[in-house]
Amino acid sequence: MRTSRKPRHTHVPATEAAKTFGRLVDRVREERATYVIERGGKPVAQITPLERRSFTFGDLKALTAALPRADADYLGALERGLATRNKPKVRANPWAR
Repeated sequence: MRTSRKPRHTHVPATEAAKTFGRLVDRVREERATYVIERGGKPVAQITPLERRSFTFGDLKALTAALPRADADYLGALERGLATRNKPKVRANPWAR
């Protein structure tokens, strides 16, 4: 039988959290620690690490395969739009009249 371990929270007064916020964030990132911020002895906020997410090239391939294909009209419009926007900018000659 598995026993679920309850994550341990460190309680920190709001004043101390404000003074040492950078260190708190470092500990959350590096040690995956969780802090409960208290004001007047009562919990008001919690700082916890975010879920670590990864997105692989395999995930990208699966995502693009699941998306609908662009039709010829859309691709043509896209090419025309890019052609008009990708023209080099030529500065006017200030000496020409």
